Amino acid sequence: MIPILSTTQPDFEAKFARLVDARREADRDVAGQVADILHTVKLRGDAALVDYTQRFDGYALANDADWQIPLEECARAYAELPADLREALDLAAARIRAYHQAQLPEDRDYIDASGVRLGAIWRAVDAAGLYVPGGRAAYPSSLLMNAIPARVAGVGRLVVTTPTPKGAANELVLAAAHIAGVDEIWRVGGAQAVGALAYGTERIQPVDVITGPGNAWVAEAKRQLFGVVGIDMVAGPSEILVIADGRNDPDWIAADLLSQAEHDPTSQSILITDDASFARQVEDCIDLQISKLATGKTARTSWDTHGVMIVVEDLAAEAPALANRLAAEHVELAVDDPEPMLRAIRHAGSVFLGRMTPEAVGDYVAGPNHVLPTGRRARFSSGLSVLDFMKRTSFLGLDEASFAAIGPAAARLAHAEGLPAHAQSVELRLK
Repeated sequence: MIPILSTTQPDFEAKFARLVDARREADRDVAGQVADILHTVKLRGDAALVDYTQRFDGYALANDADWQIPLEECARAYAELPADLREALDLAAARIRAYHQAQLPEDRDYIDASGVRLGAIWRAVDAAGLYVPGGRAAYPSSLLMNAIPARVAGVGRLVVTTPTPKGAANELVLAAAHIAGVDEIWRVGGAQAVGALAYGTERIQPVDVITGPGNAWVAEAKRQLFGVVGIDMVAGPSEILVIADGRNDPDWIAADLLSQAEHDPTSQSILITDDASFARQVEDCIDLQISKLATGKTARTSWDTHGVMIVVEDLAAEAPALANRLAAEHVELAVDDPEPMLRAIRHAGSVFLGRMTPEAVGDYVAGPNHVLPTGRRARFSSGLSVLDFMKRTSFLGLDEASFAAIGPAAARLAHAEGLPAHAQSVELRLK
């Protein structure tokens, strides 16, 4: 049985502080390995990708046809999907597109009280690279969540890189690529794919922004290349915080906690409740459900290693403060009236309101993006949006009158900072 923490325990603060400060990132130091891979890709280009793809994926990039997945294959995969699955993907895409369409920012252009024209123009980046994992983590939903906001933003060129172990591509991912309208799909993965997107190679033209989930090597490659390209975020293991009172169905809450535990052994699921008996019921349900899950081994490791249950005396009064310190990726509010808690929780990647809103719905068809900050990064960052694929250019324009109104102050500040050429460029015009 997992120990239950209680806010009434004398050592609760010390235990909770350790929970907040714990890092669940990959326990292998991959920074050096990734740096070597990126250097090799920058130096050797396509030849490096050939070597790494053969070594890690068992796939030979022997000729031109081996490098890319034809877009016609994506159209075929979409057409051959069972009708109900095709409809589900179409529904997800439509809802994701509608939600992100509403995020588009507006340009500004106005004249202020001094007569200065001010404003800003929003433009999409020219090209975006979308990393799509292969193997166990091949998720068509993630491709939709990354590609559709880019398209809505107006990105002209969408490039997908995805590993295809032994040459096998995930048919659902190909179908999702067709729905999203990607332009290129390259059969390369890992840190080397991120390097290729950032630096460019003989075949792969570089991009401006790289987004998408991946393993520790992919995340580290994005971290090291930030500045060469833009990135969405450095993502860590998945996490969910469920705040639930004892009036919930324990089977439902158990399933919600396991929805993240099954992702990876390093994922974390946390329950905060005001009912200790309910917490134990949830744990019993977790044990039963894990025994029936195809992903049970992963979920069991995650739950046994990182699962946490916390009992508070007053859920409304205590849970939001704890949630703010955890700053979790996903926060479920399984209570009758979630609105006060929603307003009180300042740090969360995404919040799911009420007993009928499981996090899993948000992963697929609700509309908001499921690419969210982990590892307490919700304190300072947000989930993926159209803004990750756009940049803002400010502009200003002055005439003689407006320059006379604000120019003298600029000259005085330039002198104060010891920058006489700055001051002169203003003062010559004032004369």
